[in-house]
Amino acid sequence: MTFRLILIRHAKSSWDDPTADDHDRLLNTRGCQSAKTVGAWMAERSYVPQVVLCSDAARTRETAALILPQLLPAPKLKLSAALYHAAPDTMLDLVSKQDAGTLAVIGHNPGIGILANALAGQMPDHPRFDDYPTCATTVMDFDIGAWRNVGPGKGRVVDFVVPQDLLK
Repeated sequence: MTFRLILIRHAKSSWDDPTADDHDRLLNTRGCQSAKTVGAWMAERSYVPQVVLCSDAARTRETAALILPQLLPAPKLKLSAALYHAAPDTMLDLVSKQDAGTLAVIGHNPGIGILANALAGQMPDHPRFDDYPTCATTVMDFDIGAWRNVGPGKGRVVDFVVPQDLLK
């Protein structure tokens, strides 16, 4: 059985309030547009997860709120405090406990970008994959039998996009 993992870095957040707690920062205007654009791209290409694991930070929740309504059938959203600035192994541990065939994770850099790089068997031909900018999204397939078998180099990158690719 093939499993699909979609790794999404949160969209661009606002730094307008320098006193705001990092966990509570919201998206800026560009970030909102980027999240909507990535959601439309996912829907158009039928990249629809059954479950979305999402950091409980405001900017990741807002990213999810702008992407998910465009996806049908609607994915189940699972918020997790453990995903806030999570290391790749923490994300992988959470992924390994899932049973959905198609799963998405909305998280933060550097963890989400490091995880995408580690899981990819072959890097996509895209200049931004290594730095994984805001709202970067990787779609990866795994022929692994179960999520607990996901590991370094086992993912086949099906697609990778950054919002700037779609807003041209």
